[in-house]
Amino acid sequence: MNKLLAALVAGLFAATTFAQAPAAAPAAAAPAAAAKADAKPMASKEDKAAMKKEKKAKKAEKKAAADKAAAPAAAK
Repeated sequence: MNKLLAALVAGLFAATTFAQAPAAAPAAAAPAAAAKADAKPMASKEDKAAMKKEKKAKKAEKKAAADKAAAPAAAK
């Protein structure tokens, strides 16, 4: 029982100490977020749709090429 009571008191002490600690400097995080936003601009819905369409077309092209390559091998 004494160990449990000691653990509870230690936990309470740690929680209050943590709550009183100064907050991390948010100014350091803001430039990193701004740099990240500059590095990758947001794409509009139309751009996303065009990229998706391109990706589908490339995938279909690859599949057609693979099927074409597999067809002669199957005929032998």
